[in-house]
Parts: sequence; structure tokens; C-alpha cells
Amino acid sequence: MFFKFLPRDGNFFNLFDKQADFAVDAAVCLKEAVSKDHIDEEFLQKMRNIEHQGDEVAHEIIDRLNKTFITPFDREDIHALAKELDDVIDMVNTIISRMNVYKISGVDKNLVEFSDVIYDSAKAVACAVKGLRNMKYTKSLSDSCVEVNRLENVGDAMRDKVLGELFEKQKDPITVIKLKEIYQDAETVLDICEDVVHVVGSIMVKQA
Repeated sequence: MFFKFLPRDGNFFNLFDKQADFAVDAAVCLKEAVSKDHIDEEFLQKMRNIEHQGDEVAHEIIDRLNKTFITPFDREDIHALAKELDDVIDMVNTIISRMNVYKISGVDKNLVEFSDVIYDSAKAVACAVKGLRNMKYTKSLSDSCVEVNRLENVGDAMRDKVLGELFEKQKDPITVIKLKEIYQDAETVLDICEDVVHVVGSIMVKQA
């Protein structure tokens, strides 16, 4: 009888869906940022709002985790999934903030290409996360995880290519430092997306 009165899942699936959607919103914001000649304060605030909303959802997940007795999957996986999704959003926010601080002007074709891959990865991450709600459709869920892993490999190759070109063609050392950091941050977003689906994969194995 006692267990009837304990909270069960704390609506975790809805919260993870929201967090995944904010990750996609952040990726869309990045696509817009790299297509601009410069980033203004209004646009920075738009990204900050997304990051803030993502933080709020992450905090709510942890708060519910601390109050919920029976969870839909392992507590450590819930914590890890919330953290990794939040890290995706935070890293995109970091890229946009650095573009502003470093006064990156003009449209950089490499950043445009990175933003497209990040967007595709964020969409696949969202599909994987939302697939946790119904484990019957493991094929679709697995396909999304595979796609994120593929895009991370694409990002690795892109990073090596653009850094090679940067060191070869760019003569201003300050510009090299700025762009090198931003390119590496862009590839890091794809690494974190892969970390998200690693957690998803762990959940799938445990729930099988």
C-alpha cells in the first residue's frame, strides 16, 4: 500500500523531449548565426534564452529525480542524459558567444558547413531521445543513434580539413587562434551529441 503513494516517473519523457527540442532550437540558432555578417545583441539574447530554458528543464529533471522513487530507467542514465543534452545547448551557446567576442565578421563557409552537420546531428539526437518513450520501435531509435555516430565522424574529418587549410592559407596568427578555437568547439558539439546517443544506447541495452 505504501508504494501506491510514491511518485513514479516524474514525467521524465516529456522533459527529455523538451530538452531535445531546445538542442534543435540551439542548432537552428547556430545556422542563423553563421549566415550573418555579424551578431548583434538581440541575436545573442535569443540564444541566451534558449540556453536558459534548457538549463531550467535540466534542473527540473534532476529535481524530479531526487523526488521520484520509481523511475522509467536507471537513475544514473537519467542524470547522464540530462547533463549531455544540456551540454549540447551550452556548447552551441559558447560558439555563438565567441563569434561575438572575437568579432568574427563575414560568412565563413566552414562554419556554415559545420552548422549544417550540427543541425542534422541535433535532429537525429532528438529522434533518438524521443524514441525512448516507446522501446518497441528500436529500429528507428537505433538508426538515429547510428546517424549521430556517422555525423560525428564527418565532423572529425571536417575539423582536420579546415584546420589544415587554416594553417596553410591564413597568415594572421590572431585570426588563426580565433577560428581554430571555434572550429574545434563546433566539432565538440558533435562529440557531445555522440555522448547523448551513447547514453541512449546504454538505456536500450538495459531495457532489452
